[in-house]
Amino acid sequence: MITAIILAAGKSKRMGQPKMLMPWGKSTVLQTVIATFQAAGLNDILVITGAARKQVEALIGRSVQTIFNEKYEAGEMLSSVQAGLRATKHEARAALICLGDQPQVQKRTVQRILQEFRETGAPIIVPSYQMRRGHPWLVARELWNEILKMRAPESPREFLKRHTKDIHYVNIDSPSVLADLDTPEDYLKSRP
Repeated sequence: MITAIILAAGKSKRMGQPKMLMPWGKSTVLQTVIATFQAAGLNDILVITGAARKQVEALIGRSVQTIFNEKYEAGEMLSSVQAGLRATKHEARAALICLGDQPQVQKRTVQRILQEFRETGAPIIVPSYQMRRGHPWLVARELWNEILKMRAPESPREFLKRHTKDIHYVNIDSPSVLADLDTPEDYLKSRP
């Protein structure tokens, strides 16, 4: 089993309003992300909440499990990843680390990452577009303790740098693995 950990705890300072709740097509940003991972075959999904917790939980209802990151105020992605890993079921072999503000992520990309893990067993699988690392990325259970022991200001980026030789890259023919929504300009440029 592979668990998707969707990071949705940020304060959306640059956006000026909660990104996860913003309209995206006939849905919202976060609902679109969840639907993509469900369509890709992931049944075990954790959404890590923080800022706008009540609105996010009301938005997604009971369709997926939510975990509140008590350290979200610090603004560190690491604490949300750690909260997700701690809440993951024992039978999970790997975690797919996903951005809640990446509604452009494609089902086929997610499926390809999952397939590569099944075929190679690589401890880390990262999508790449034109030699740039993107999201979502997968980390096998054997490396979770290392992430759980990390402390701010360390970040997931530093974890990946330490494991450069362990990363299995999956070349993706779409910039969607690099795209997320940080500013109103990003949103207006990308919105369907």
